[in-house]
Amino acid sequence: MAKKRRNVAFSLSFLDIMACGFGAVTLLFLILRHNANEIPVPDERLSSEISLLQQDIEQAEQNKVEALNSLEKIALEIVDTQGLSKRVITELAEKEKSIQEDPNNIDKLRRQVKQLEDETAQIEEVEFGDKVREFIGDGNRQYLTGLTLGGERVLILIDGSASMLADTVVNTLRRRNMNDEQKQQSEKWQWSLRTLEWLLAQLPPSSRFQVYVFNNETQAMLAGTEGEWLDASDSLALERVMASTEKYVPSAGTSLSKAMSSISGFDSKPDNLFILTDGLPTLGDSPPQNYMVTGKQRRIHFETAISKLPRGIPINTILFPMEGDPEAAALFWQLALDTRGAFIAPSRDWP
Repeated sequence: MAKKRRNVAFSLSFLDIMACGFGAVTLLFLILRHNANEIPVPDERLSSEISLLQQDIEQAEQNKVEALNSLEKIALEIVDTQGLSKRVITELAEKEKSIQEDPNNIDKLRRQVKQLEDETAQIEEVEFGDKVREFIGDGNRQYLTGLTLGGERVLILIDGSASMLADTVVNTLRRRNMNDEQKQQSEKWQWSLRTLEWLLAQLPPSSRFQVYVFNNETQAMLAGTEGEWLDASDSLALERVMASTEKYVPSAGTSLSKAMSSISGFDSKPDNLFILTDGLPTLGDSPPQNYMVTGKQRRIHFETAISKLPRGIPINTILFPMEGDPEAAALFWQLALDTRGAFIAPSRDWP
């Protein structure tokens, strides 16, 4: 008799266990495969910060090395300074001891000081003894220039135009509208007066001189002396010239041509000429047709004026500052070379 086949039945619990196992295997497979394909992407911001931090560390290391080198150098300098200080102290102590032991050294030093004082007094007597008028600058300074102040007849031409009131066009126009007292006290004009006084103080007593002021016209600074030479040894004449100059009020334009024409009024021409001005002339012999003057026109006025100058007279120019006239310095400098004179563009503390 054949056996009856057993009917195997799966319970619900068994199926649950199988499903959970299969699910666990599937989940594990997915996790492992995801990790295998994932490629880490670096954060650019963090990379930049790391790079900056590395640079800071390198710079700090470099600064540390430099600081250590500086400390080592300073330590060596301190050692050298201490050694030098000890040596100086030792030398001073030895000199003090030698002076105390030999009182004659003090007498010797006193004699040397007395000799130096006598020599200084002799030099001052030689230097200032032949000057009628004395001029002392700030701090009793001795001024050295390339000016040749000799000559038997010295003519000084000082620019008395409105431009001598200031260094700039704007300030010149502003001061031109002020009253006469304010114009006379202008810094630039006072600078010109000090320069004139310095020149007069340097004249040899044996020479003769004349001072003319020029703007659109030319006149002797001391009225009534046109064409005359004044004695440099006459202190009263020097004082009267300076007093008249201090009362003058700068105005109008600049005609160097008329100033040069005035030289013909002397019976004996000057053998040394000084020009105190701040630039090229703005006027010629005739009144201008236009209010404005160009650089080319100023150069033409200058060349016309120089053509009237007698030959053989050294021209010494003292050029004060003025904006808007770049050719002035070059042309006056060339004039000094051609006539064997001198050219000076003085600093504000001169003389």
